[in-house]
Amino acid sequence: MKKVLEGSHAVSEAVKLARVRVVSAYPITPQTHIVEAISEACAEGSLDARFICVESEHSAMAAAIGASSGGVRTFTATSSQGLAYMHELLHWASGARLPIVMAEVNRALAPGWNIWMDQTDSLAQRDTGWIQLYCEDGQEVLDTTLMAFRLAEEVNLPVMVVLDAFFLSHTWEPVDVPDRESADRFLPAFFPRVVVDTANPCNMGQMSPPGVYMEMRHSVQMAMQMAGECLNETEDAFYRVFNRKYGRIEQHLCEDAEIVLVAAGTAVGVCREVVSGLREEGEKVGLLKIRLFRPFPSKIVSEVLKRARKVAVIDRNCSFGVGGIFAQEIKAALFNSDHRPGVYSYIAGLGGRDITPDTVREIYRITRNTEKPEPESVWIGLRPDE
Repeated sequence: MKKVLEGSHAVSEAVKLARVRVVSAYPITPQTHIVEAISEACAEGSLDARFICVESEHSAMAAAIGASSGGVRTFTATSSQGLAYMHELLHWASGARLPIVMAEVNRALAPGWNIWMDQTDSLAQRDTGWIQLYCEDGQEVLDTTLMAFRLAEEVNLPVMVVLDAFFLSHTWEPVDVPDRESADRFLPAFFPRVVVDTANPCNMGQMSPPGVYMEMRHSVQMAMQMAGECLNETEDAFYRVFNRKYGRIEQHLCEDAEIVLVAAGTAVGVCREVVSGLREEGEKVGLLKIRLFRPFPSKIVSEVLKRARKVAVIDRNCSFGVGGIFAQEIKAALFNSDHRPGVYSYIAGLGGRDITPDTVREIYRITRNTEKPEPESVWIGLRPDE
């Protein structure tokens, strides 16, 4: 059924279709619409779930960990400072191999106080053991959220579904919402592998001395390494039911491109439009969309990009002292390739500033006309007096 939904409500619809049993949440702009809609569904009975209102994001993740440990399908959502506040417990969730799904609406971190788009909040959690999937539009948000539950339960790791603040979370667009029967066919009932059960006692979150700790962390790494292929299998199953799939990455006109732009999230749509226009002008340019960030799909990224002469990475984030985070991942992925194109790192659109077609064209022009990349990330769109 086609519905006109904002991106936040695309998440909510997927959570209802997933038959989640426990939702814990603390409101924070711009994710609040997600859990508001879910709480209404719980109140009216259209979602048979326990909705737990908590006093902080730290408690929201603690409640999700408790519920998932109890063996039920669990969901939460957050943004920005809320995600930062959860940081400690993100490690507890992944280390305990709990298949929690969380929607994370990218929002700039303070100070200054800013409620608009910036990827640094989710990317700052890249080492916590959570799978991260970045979405471009409302349909991808709904589909990815539904797929996230199946993926999380297959590899026993938590999954973060990431969407841009306002550009996506508060933008309304037509979305194909699956019917209940189709959703159930794709996502079967959850049968946990490890669960708190008084009839079958086990230790969870116990003291782990040197003799066992390293092996526990190795199991998380092995699960992460499996996650890419498991995502492919999940998408194949999704395609058989819904005739849609996205992949770990998406290529657009990359086969013969001399310059490839790399982006994630809603900036991809702008880049795709610009790349198509530049192609009509005779420019050999392509676009690589990164959807799966953790585990980073290094092998397939390097296979695509090694054919290019130059790569321009557009980061809506910054790791201070290093620069654009996606650009660093791309450089690492290409390091052992036989052919390593120059990787040009650009930072744009922080704090909700628009990435316009003119922005993307400027990035392309600089990349094309510059012999080699700058040693530091180039900031695009700074005010003249900065």
